[in-house]
Amino acid sequence: MIDLSNLEAWFVTGSQHLYGPETLKKVEQHATAIARAVSASPEMPVRIVAKPVMTNGESIHRLCQDANSSGNCVGLITWMHTFSPARMWIAGLGSLNKPLMHLHTQFNDELPWSTIDMDFMNLNQSAHGDREFGFIGARMRLQQKIIVGYWQDAEVHWEIGAWLRSACAWHDAQQLKVARFGDNMRNVAVTDGNKVNAAIKLGYTVNGYGIGDLAKCVDAVTDAEVKRVAAEYDKAYTVAKPLRKGGSQHRSLLDAAKIEIGLRHFLEETGSHAFTDTFEDLHGLPQLPGISVQRLMADGYGFGAEGDWKTAALVRAAKVMSHGLKGGASFMEDYTYQLKDQGQVLGAHMLEVCPSISDEKPSAETHPLSIGGKEDPVRLVFTAAAGKAVNASMVDMGSRFRLIVNEVNVIQPKHALPKLPVARALWIPEPNLKVAATAWIQAGGAHHTALSRALKAEHLENFAVMAGIEFLLIDGKTEISDFVKELRWNDMYYHLADGL
Repeated sequence: MIDLSNLEAWFVTGSQHLYGPETLKKVEQHATAIARAVSASPEMPVRIVAKPVMTNGESIHRLCQDANSSGNCVGLITWMHTFSPARMWIAGLGSLNKPLMHLHTQFNDELPWSTIDMDFMNLNQSAHGDREFGFIGARMRLQQKIIVGYWQDAEVHWEIGAWLRSACAWHDAQQLKVARFGDNMRNVAVTDGNKVNAAIKLGYTVNGYGIGDLAKCVDAVTDAEVKRVAAEYDKAYTVAKPLRKGGSQHRSLLDAAKIEIGLRHFLEETGSHAFTDTFEDLHGLPQLPGISVQRLMADGYGFGAEGDWKTAALVRAAKVMSHGLKGGASFMEDYTYQLKDQGQVLGAHMLEVCPSISDEKPSAETHPLSIGGKEDPVRLVFTAAAGKAVNASMVDMGSRFRLIVNEVNVIQPKHALPKLPVARALWIPEPNLKVAATAWIQAGGAHHTALSRALKAEHLENFAVMAGIEFLLIDGKTEISDFVKELRWNDMYYHLADGL
C-alpha cells in the first residue's frame, strides 16, 4: 500500500566555467560516482539520480522548475564540488518548492600531501564552495537540511537516508486525503483544528463523510469476500474459540471482516490513505471498527480515533517514513500511569493499536465495550515489543502547528495483564515521567500520538523543517526551565516570522 519504488532524489552539483572543460569533466565524474555509491547504500529508501553539473543561473532555474513539476522527485541534494557563485542560484532556489538538502563533503577524504598542487586545489573546493552556497541559503532564509561528512561514511548515509524518508512522507502529504467518518468527539479540543490551515501548511486535505456512506459499502460486501478475510484472520492470528466457526460469537468475527472489506473499498474509491471514526457516530455499523482499523494501519494507512484527523495524518507520515524498517508505527494514547519504578506510561486505546509495533502473534478476541452502544467489537490483543521509540503529537496552536516528540523506552511489563482486553505498550519516557509529562503538558501535547519503534526524532524533525512548523523535542537532556524558555522564545519567533 506504500510504494516508494518510483520515487527519487536529484543529486545536483554546482561549479562554473572558470576552471575549464577538463575540470568540469572531472566534477561530473565525481558527482556521478557519489550519487551512485550513496544510492546503493541500504539506508536509502529511494534512488538518487545525478543531474548534469550546474554552471549558470538559467540551467539551475530550469532544473528547479523541473523538480517542482516532477511527480517522482522528492527533493534535491546539492553539493558544490568547486566554487559555484551563489548569485546564479537565487532564481532557482527562490522558485523551488521541493525539500532541499545541502551535503557538505568532498570527493577525497584525505589530502594527497606529497602531490597536492593548485590543480587539485581548484578542483576540490567544497570547503569554500559549499560556504558560498550556504550563505545564499541563509540570506534567502531557506529551510534546508545540512549534512557534513565524508560521502562514504555510514553515519552520513544514515543521515541522508533519514532525510529522504522524511522527504518521502512530505511528498506523500502533498497528495494525502484523510477520510473523516463523523465529526470530532463532542467537546474535545486538542483533537480538532483548522483543516484549511492544514491544507495550506501541510498539504493534505481532510474530507468529511457520513457514517452511512461507509455503511453502504459494508452492506455491499459479498459473503465470498467475508469468508476470504475470515480465513486470513484464522491464519494470521490466534483466534479465540468463541469467534471460530461454530463458536457462539462467530457472527461478530464475520461482521468485523465485513466492516474491514467495506472500509477498504471506501478508502480505495475515495483515494484516502488515512481516516478517522468516532464511537459517538456508528449509525449503520454493528460494531465499532477494531480489527479492521488495526489491519489497515498494518498495511500503511494512517488512523486517528474520535475524529482526530491530525493524528491520522501524522500516523500516515510515520508509516511512510518507516516503510521497510523494523519496529512499526501506530496510533497510540497515553492511557494510565505506573507512578512507581521511576514512572511508566501504559499506552493503549479502546481497540485501535497497530500490530506492527509487536513481535508476538496477536490474538483475535471480542470483549464488551462500555461506550458506543453497539455489539462487542473484535480486536487484536498484544503487547508492544521492547526498544527505543519516539512518541509524537501534532497540535494546532491557533497561529501555527506544533510537532512535539518525546523519546521513550518501550519495556515489557513485569506483570501479566489477563484482564486488559486491548493491545498495549508500556514505556518509560525520557528523561523520566516527571520531567517528560511536565514538558508535554506545558507544550499542549495531545493524549493521542503516533508511536514508532522504527523512527528517531531526527526523522520527525526533518519533516517539521520541510513543513516549516514548530518542533519540540523532549529527551534525556530536557530540563523544564530551559524547555519553558524555548516555548516562550518560539511564541515570539512565530509571532514575528510572517514578517521576516
